[in-house]
Amino acid sequence: MNEIQFVDSVAELQDLCQKMQQEPWLAIDTEFLREKTYYPKFCLLQVATLEWVACVDPIALEGELEELFAIINDPAIIKVLHSCRQDVEIFYQLSGKLPAPVYDTQLVAPLLGFQENTGYAMLVSGFLNINLSKIHTRTDWSQRPLSPEQLKYAADDVIYLAKIYQMMQEKLQALGREDWLKEDFEQLMNEDLYDIPPENAWLKIRGKNKLTGKQLAIVQVLAEWREQLAKKDNRPKNWVLRDELILDMAKLQPLNLKALSDIRGMNDGFVRRYGKQVCELIDNARGLPGLKLKNKANNKKKPGQEAVLDILTGVVRLRADENSLNPVILATRKDLEKLLLDEQQSSLLHGWRFSMVGQELQQLLQGALSVSVDKKNLRVQ
Repeated sequence: MNEIQFVDSVAELQDLCQKMQQEPWLAIDTEFLREKTYYPKFCLLQVATLEWVACVDPIALEGELEELFAIINDPAIIKVLHSCRQDVEIFYQLSGKLPAPVYDTQLVAPLLGFQENTGYAMLVSGFLNINLSKIHTRTDWSQRPLSPEQLKYAADDVIYLAKIYQMMQEKLQALGREDWLKEDFEQLMNEDLYDIPPENAWLKIRGKNKLTGKQLAIVQVLAEWREQLAKKDNRPKNWVLRDELILDMAKLQPLNLKALSDIRGMNDGFVRRYGKQVCELIDNARGLPGLKLKNKANNKKKPGQEAVLDILTGVVRLRADENSLNPVILATRKDLEKLLLDEQQSSLLHGWRFSMVGQELQQLLQGALSVSVDKKNLRVQ
């Protein structure tokens, strides 16, 4: 591996882009900050192949990244990332496009014996027997200049990623699993994952499942207002208004500044600045139809369904053993409950899990298949 190239001029970026354009795949990572902003602040791009590695300074090159994003969004080049959602969000935010096709090593890991949601450090240790340093985990990547140690720390994320990608591909091909994740990777290119409409922001608030339909309508209105304000001011939404206060406001429904101020934890500055507007929003929301949460009334198992789950679990174990996988990677008990109670929410009806066992389980539940047992085997007929 050559030395790390630090790119902070237009001429250097043009040279790098020419080199990137020739590659069939690129290992990519980003460093960003979002503690004080709604949108992530793009601070560093790391890119590597097996032959070279570079770190691009998007702060120094602000307004000059169009050619770089054209390559990142090039459908002829595979972008290899680990746990790619936040990186893709940055690319989508800045370029307006999704960088298809992507290859997410975190999704691949379970097919090769790792646990679900395996961290990058665990992959590096498992594949390369290298323990990554954590010394710069809390680095402020917006500060300049970056030290040689910081650049090495950042570059390691793609240097090892490139090597792991090659090893993963070889193992998947040996197992005949190289196409199993095609649908999973394609699902990562769904714009809805990265551009949630403000009117749907309430769905991400935890604790709402204990509220009534009328209270949920208030949560929806307040969460939408908060999302729009946070975007406009580029502030973290919890800096505008915390989730727990939205839930308390939905329960207590204050209609004047005094009642709003009396809510525990309510900031006086927030009341002065937004209190009147928020009370009007709550008052208007009180007249809206109540909302319903998906599955709220359909999340209790009926007598006998535990036995059905046991049978489904047996089929999962059978297929996992046939494919040398941990059954928990293929489907947990909770995954099977979702399939039983509400198919639309089940991950077993998508991607490689559907091919391996999901379709079969679905047909069992529909009565199109049956299970027979003898002293040695479980059979699906």
